[in-house]
Amino acid sequence: MVTAVAAIGALLLSVAIMVMGNGLQGTLITVRANIEAFNAAEIGLLVSGYYAGFIAGCWAAPQMVVRVGHIRTFAAMSVIAAATILIYPIIVEPWVWWVMRAIAGLALAGLYTVIESWLNDRATNENRGALFSIYRAVDLSAMTAGLMLLNIASPEGFELFSLAALLMSLALVPVAMTRGVAPAPVAAAHLQLRRLYTASPLGVVGVFMVAMANAASMGLIPVFVQRSGFGVEAVAFAMAALVVGGALAQYPVGCLSDRFDRRSVVIVFTILAVLGGGGVAVVSIYGGGFTGIVAATAVFGAITMPLYSLLIAHVNDHLEPHEFVVASGGLLLIYGLGAVVGPLIASFVMLERPPWLLFAYTSTVFGVLVAYSLWRVTRRAPPLASEQGDFVMPLSPLATPQSFELDPRADADAIAEMDVLEPVEERPPVTEVTEPGGPSGQDTEAEPRAQPAPEQPAAAPPPPETPSEPKSLPHRD
Repeated sequence: MVTAVAAIGALLLSVAIMVMGNGLQGTLITVRANIEAFNAAEIGLLVSGYYAGFIAGCWAAPQMVVRVGHIRTFAAMSVIAAATILIYPIIVEPWVWWVMRAIAGLALAGLYTVIESWLNDRATNENRGALFSIYRAVDLSAMTAGLMLLNIASPEGFELFSLAALLMSLALVPVAMTRGVAPAPVAAAHLQLRRLYTASPLGVVGVFMVAMANAASMGLIPVFVQRSGFGVEAVAFAMAALVVGGALAQYPVGCLSDRFDRRSVVIVFTILAVLGGGGVAVVSIYGGGFTGIVAATAVFGAITMPLYSLLIAHVNDHLEPHEFVVASGGLLLIYGLGAVVGPLIASFVMLERPPWLLFAYTSTVFGVLVAYSLWRVTRRAPPLASEQGDFVMPLSPLATPQSFELDPRADADAIAEMDVLEPVEERPPVTEVTEPGGPSGQDTEAEPRAQPAPEQPAAAPPPPETPSEPKSLPHRD
């Protein structure tokens, strides 16, 4: 196991640096947009633009890898992501920022595709779960650290944007310097929306609605905190509390879902999400202070973030083992659509209105999901406890199809049979050029060869030719 982790040390270092930069820039852009007096609808467009770009990147990134290889794709996407960050403080225009957020989303999808496909290449049936856990821990820790970087400088200046761009650029170094050659092929994403809905209507509808609520809260809580009268420090701690609270709650929620009907656990936590949103709104209205806001967002994250994992596990309970990875493309698209639509609706709800209406919106979405879940319970009997799969916390709700291959629930035989897009050779072939100056004294240029040919034993000299009649050239019609 130690050998396997050491083999991916450079990749994990790149992940940590990249996620720190992305965690910093995501919240920083929202905070700065609010300082620049962007209205709520314009900020909502920024959040939706990132998710739209990320979904597009999940389908485009494999084609990039095919054309230029893993390392060149990572290098190009890292530079593009860094460049977009530097543009924000230079051109303060909502439409420019929206374009940059969409491009950044596409670039991040490319970066995650390279990293996760590379990790899949190093994973085996024996160490897949351990590598998945290590990757998840690095991802969450780096995200939290990136959010804390908001406190080291003023978001009104250029420094934090420069730092985020620097981190995105430095993420390239460990990957570029790695000695690994020929990473894993990139699996082609598949869409099986009809099969997914037939297998689990609650899973499909639930993933869409959870995306509508959670993407809106992740993207717009910085606006809510600022417009509730708090500073940047409160924004950083509230966002970190949301992430950490969601991470810590995964294990106890998973234990409950493995023992009881997952639909019942989904219903209970969705009801709690309705109440949790109302609790954050009450804390804001009645002046709960810095501690109150941070504590309320931590509880809200602990309630709402595990819902996506619960629904993924519920979908998996109704699929054959070999369908899990193939279904990931459809689940990714469903979540992405909800993540694009949700912040747009939430931002219009908040437009020129009290900021706590953000949580009135999330409570409404979760309330609709409660009603739909209760109806679905009457339509199908629950699977037997022995038939339920294991609960596994995903890396991120918005993840590439390659992250599903790294999931311990993935069937190794199904992965091996998937259509893959073979990347180009990462290293150019070794060439050999002869020295100038042939026997005739004139310089000659030899053709480059891919590899030097192995030495052959010297052949016997040909027998001397006997004089004969000159041969005529063959006749051509």
